[in-house]
Amino acid sequence: MFCYQCEQTAKGEGCTAIGVCGKQPDVAALQDLLLYAVKGLSQIAVEGGKVGVRDAAIDRFTCEATFSTLTNVDFDANRFVDLIRQATAHRDALKAKVDAAGGWTDFTDGPATFVPAGTKDGMVAQGEKVGIESKSAVNPDILSLQEIIVYGIKGVAAYADHAAILGQKDNKVFDFIYEGLAATLDNDKTADELLGLVLKCGEINLRAMELLDAGNTGAYGHPVPTVVPMGAKAGKAILVSGHDLKDLEVILKQSEGKGINVYTHGEMLPCHGYPELKKYSHFYGHYGTAWQNQKKEFAEFPGAILMTTNCIQKPKEDYNENIFTTGLVGWPGVTHIANKDFTPVIKRALALPGFAADTDKGTVMVGFARNAVMGVAGTVIEAVKSKAIRHFFLVAGCDGAKPGRNYYTEFVEKIPKDCVVLTLACGKFRFFDKKLGDIGGIPRLLDVGQCNDAYSAIQIAVALANAFECGVNDLPLSMVLSWYEQKAVAILLTLLYLGIKDIRLGPSLPAFITPNVLNILVEKFNIAPISTPDEDLKAILG
Repeated sequence: MFCYQCEQTAKGEGCTAIGVCGKQPDVAALQDLLLYAVKGLSQIAVEGGKVGVRDAAIDRFTCEATFSTLTNVDFDANRFVDLIRQATAHRDALKAKVDAAGGWTDFTDGPATFVPAGTKDGMVAQGEKVGIESKSAVNPDILSLQEIIVYGIKGVAAYADHAAILGQKDNKVFDFIYEGLAATLDNDKTADELLGLVLKCGEINLRAMELLDAGNTGAYGHPVPTVVPMGAKAGKAILVSGHDLKDLEVILKQSEGKGINVYTHGEMLPCHGYPELKKYSHFYGHYGTAWQNQKKEFAEFPGAILMTTNCIQKPKEDYNENIFTTGLVGWPGVTHIANKDFTPVIKRALALPGFAADTDKGTVMVGFARNAVMGVAGTVIEAVKSKAIRHFFLVAGCDGAKPGRNYYTEFVEKIPKDCVVLTLACGKFRFFDKKLGDIGGIPRLLDVGQCNDAYSAIQIAVALANAFECGVNDLPLSMVLSWYEQKAVAILLTLLYLGIKDIRLGPSLPAFITPNVLNILVEKFNIAPISTPDEDLKAILG
């Protein structure tokens, strides 16, 4: 196997024996084969678009299949076998429709024509022949740009899938996924052409995040500032981790009146700010962090645990029976719930001891999405004009287990008291409980939300730029980002598409970006790796 799509990749170069995430070689090969099959499906879909042929079910399948190959989503080899078969079946069905409409589908080789083996072992062997290592003859810089597009599209597919679950879809998102994946099969495309697609991926991701924002706020209202307890209530308990608000809503409904308190974990923390979720009296608080102590937290949690999406670590065998997965998430030996009937989770929670007593571990605040911040925009603008607020920092992104991420904790701790920190995504768990005080009633630490709420952060920045009649790059605003997986790649591409410059990125730069491609990003956007908190703060603030 060879995989270098995440920040934690072995030696900063690539995982070759087993994934740092726990991904086994057979799963890696099957993921490569699934992506290969989806690229072939994309080739047919692109031709279908030319003659007005599309299939909404195939659009959704393509997002789900692509999303399933994102880091830390699905480790179940058997599920990939099914997805590969579905991909080729969809491809052939779509091909027949395109042929009937007079379109061109005369591919003679490659993923548009390949036939999956009849067994899992056979598919694993096929997958080993179509991974990154099979592209050794491709110019490294061209391959680098191709892989940036692939990983960006994985992030787009994740957000598009979440949005579609809430009824929000846009065909231009699906069309780009097809266009981008098909384009990565064309080794004759120039670096400039591929760079154009890289930035277009950022544009489309902005639309995907906008759709998801509309789905979340349309269903659950706009987040409002909310104090969230970090301790526990005596009684039975369910912990919900991941990203999916719909799954949380469903389990809140199904567990209502059963004497069970529901807690969030990781990226579900911002859910406490949504009015339509806050109304459930048994929706209590937040338990634990996102990465640093996750396995320990899960092992010690005295209730049932539901995992809704990625940004999770593979569970220990000794507490698998307390963990359930839903949506696209899958692990061998862990019960998967495919129909949103969470009765098994509720039964397990009732069978477990729950918390023996109330505990107080302090509180944190959430709910500072764009509506909340824009609601006090006048106060913020006056604070900037009066010099009460000197600078804004967006310190955001993914968390991870590899050493080096304490940089973000130290960075936030050292930010001067006349500066405001906006944060989002699971990277905030390095500092989310810091008591930074306020500036004239404005909290110095503003939790904007989940990773997809980068859309809200962008809207806040644009609103401030309009208020000061300047560009976003002219604002007293600096972005210091952490990345781990492919949704972070998609968000970074969105920021580059918007022309945002001077971004600092860490803990390390992606292994799939070659020195020449990095030079392009440095020249165009002045993107830079993080150094030390003191050095970076001095460079930013002078």
